[in-house]
Amino acid sequence: MRLDQIFRYALYAAFAVLFVTGAVWLVADTLKDSEGEFWQQAAATLLMLHGGGAMVTLMMLGALVPVHMRYGWRSRKNLVTGITISTVNVALIVTAFGLYYLGSEAVRPWMSDVHTALGLAIPVLLVGHIWWGRRTRKAADLLR
Repeated sequence: MRLDQIFRYALYAAFAVLFVTGAVWLVADTLKDSEGEFWQQAAATLLMLHGGGAMVTLMMLGALVPVHMRYGWRSRKNLVTGITISTVNVALIVTAFGLYYLGSEAVRPWMSDVHTALGLAIPVLLVGHIWWGRRTRKAADLLR
């Protein structure tokens, strides 16, 4: 089920903002202790932008549920990649919540590592989901 073009590009943009701000934050966070004030401020700003982008993305993911995900589930199309990307997004949401709200120093490094790994993987998963959906749609169109 193809998404409306404007919504689709907005969703791509939201994921791109999350990926870029998260990846650059990793660099800034690494350099903030050794390179001084600039990277400290950059890390704080990037984290704020990342959080704002996450809020927008959460709204958009919620909008996918009644239309796109429900249709995909009922039609049994692109289920493996759809369930995978949905599960990864849920894990990103849970780990983000834990990083922001839990003060446990025992759990925080683990949550940070999981969040980072999944965040770096999400573009590949998203491209795979899109590619597989388009591939199967084209194959179905050829059979008609």
